[in-house]
Amino acid sequence: MIMKKQLLLLAMILLPMVASAHNIEVQNTDGITIYYNYTNEGTELEVTFRGGNYNSYQNEYKGNVVIPKEVTYMNRTRKVTSIGEGAFGECSSLTSVTIPNSVTSIGKRAFYHCSGLTSITIGNGVKSIGGQAFFSCKGLTSITIPNSVTNIEYEAFYYCSGLTSVNISDVAAWCNIEFSYDHANPLYYAHHLYLNGEEIKDLVIPNSVTIIRGNNFSGCYGLTSVTIPNSVTFIGSSAFEECSGLTSVTIPNSVTFIGWNAFDGWDLPVVISLIENPFEIEGKNWEEHKTFSKNTFNNATLYVPAGTIDKYKATNGWKDFLFIEEGTEGGGGGGTTPEKCAKPTIGYQNGQIAFNCETENVQFSSSITDADIKDYSTATIQLGVTYNISVYATKSGYDNSETATATLCWIDVEPKTEGITDGVAQIASKAVLIQSEGGILKVEGVDEGTQVAVYNLDGKQAGSGVSRNGAALVGTSIQPGNTAIVKIGE
Repeated sequence: MIMKKQLLLLAMILLPMVASAHNIEVQNTDGITIYYNYTNEGTELEVTFRGGNYNSYQNEYKGNVVIPKEVTYMNRTRKVTSIGEGAFGECSSLTSVTIPNSVTSIGKRAFYHCSGLTSITIGNGVKSIGGQAFFSCKGLTSITIPNSVTNIEYEAFYYCSGLTSVNISDVAAWCNIEFSYDHANPLYYAHHLYLNGEEIKDLVIPNSVTIIRGNNFSGCYGLTSVTIPNSVTFIGSSAFEECSGLTSVTIPNSVTFIGWNAFDGWDLPVVISLIENPFEIEGKNWEEHKTFSKNTFNNATLYVPAGTIDKYKATNGWKDFLFIEEGTEGGGGGGTTPEKCAKPTIGYQNGQIAFNCETENVQFSSSITDADIKDYSTATIQLGVTYNISVYATKSGYDNSETATATLCWIDVEPKTEGITDGVAQIASKAVLIQSEGGILKVEGVDEGTQVAVYNLDGKQAGSGVSRNGAALVGTSIQPGNTAIVKIGE
C-alpha cells in the first residue's frame, strides 16, 4: 500500500515536467512572464512557449511584450539570443513585441497567426528570419527589417494582408539578402514579401545599392513604380519577374549586366534604357530565359539615348525590340516635350544646406521658412528651432524638376547656464534633417544605432528603423500630406 502511494506521488511530480517545454520562466520589468530554454550549452537563452505545443497555449502571451537582452536567474545572467520555433504562435491577444539587439535569429513560425499583433520592433542584431515566422499576422501594417538580416526563409510574411508599408532598412539590406524556399509556386517564395500583390505600390531604391540580386522583387505584382538609381550596376536573374503592376521600366546608364528573366512574366508597354553602350541580353527567341517577355519585345516601345539607336539594333537581345526610338518617352532626344530635370536631393553638414541634382549644370530655386519668425503678443514664446526647406532644379531647354522638401530641426536642446555672464545662453544641440520619399522617411544626422520611430497623430506607431551610417530610413503607412511624429532615441 505504501509502495502504491509512492508511485502515485512520483507520477504526479513527473507529469508537469512532461508537459513543460521550457527550462525557466522569468517576469520581465512589465510583470509579463516569458519562458526560456537554454541554448549554446546553457550559456544563452531562447524565448519559447509555455509547454506542450504552441497551439495549446495560444493565449499565453498577451498585450505588449518587451523581450529583455539578458536575464538573471539563480544568480546567473545569460544573454537572450534567439526567438524559438513557435514561441509566440497563435497568441491572438499579443499586440506588440520588441526584440532586443542581442537576438540574432527568429525561428520558424515564431509569430505564426498572431492576428492581434499590430507592432513589431526587430533589433538590429537579427540575421535570419525563419519560415512562416509572421505567417498570417494580419494586424501588422508596417514592419522594418534591419540591414543585419542576411536570410529570410519561405513564407516569412505570407498572408500578412494588412501590411502596407515595409522598410527594408535602406533597401540595401534587402538587395543583399539571400532567400530560401521549398515551394515551386512563386507566391510562396520568401522574397515575395509584399503578400497577395496588393501592398507596396512604389519602390525607391537608394543610392547605397549597387547590386539587385536575383529574385529580390519577383512576384511583387502590386508594385506600380520602381526607381533604380545610377548606383546600380547589376540586375540579377528574375529580379523583377512577374511584377505585372509595372507599366514602364527605366534602366540607368550605370547598369552593366541584366540577368535572364529579369523583367519577364508580364508585358511592358514602355522600356526606357539610358545605357549608352548596350551589352547583350537574352532575346525573345529564348524559350525559358528571356530578359523581357515575348510580347514586350514585339509590342513595347524601347526608348534609347540620342545617337545610340544603331548600337541597339546591332546588339543581341536589344535588337529583338520591333519598335526602337531615340529619346526618353515623350521627349528628350526624340519627342516634343522637353526632358525634365531630375529631382534634387537635400543635405546638411557643418552648418550648411547643400543641394545636388543628377541633371548636370542646373540652377536651384529654393525657399526656407521658419515658423518661429512671426509677431508675438504672448508673455512666453515656445521656439521650435525648425526650418522647412523646399527646392527644385531648373535648366535651359528642360522642364523644371519636381520639388524636393525637407525639415531641418535641432534635438537634445539643453541650455547651458553655468558661467554665463553676458546673458547669452549656449545651446548644445544636434541638427537632424528629415525627408519623405515614396512612403519612406529619411532621418539624417542621427548617431549610429539610434532607434527612430514614427507615429501618427493618434499616437499609433506607423514604422520604425535604426540609424546606419548617419541616417535612418523608416517605412511608414502614413499617407503623404499628413502629419507624422518622429521620435529619435529617447
